[in-house]
Amino acid sequence: MARVKHIALVQFKAETTPEQIDGVFSSLLDLSETIPGVEDFISGPNNSPEGLNAGHTHAFVMTFADAAARDAYLTHPDHQAFVASALPRIEKVTVVDFEL
Repeated sequence: MARVKHIALVQFKAETTPEQIDGVFSSLLDLSETIPGVEDFISGPNNSPEGLNAGHTHAFVMTFADAAARDAYLTHPDHQAFVASALPRIEKVTVVDFEL
């Protein structure tokens, strides 16, 4: 089965503090370590000099064992709780997945 890369580009609302942003990514790291099927997680702020970020300020990438693991993660109650808590701080998010 093909592994899946899950890429999210995030723009936080202007009033979101650095501590709140850190909390979002800390929570994502916790999810990546507790929900089965997540093989890898990385994140960070945009630092591209190209100016093509379309307002996105941060990004993260998760690697899943396969599409079934990704699908299970998306519907997992802990992920759903994370989404509910993080969305009020997010202006927009773009997600792209692809198989390796």
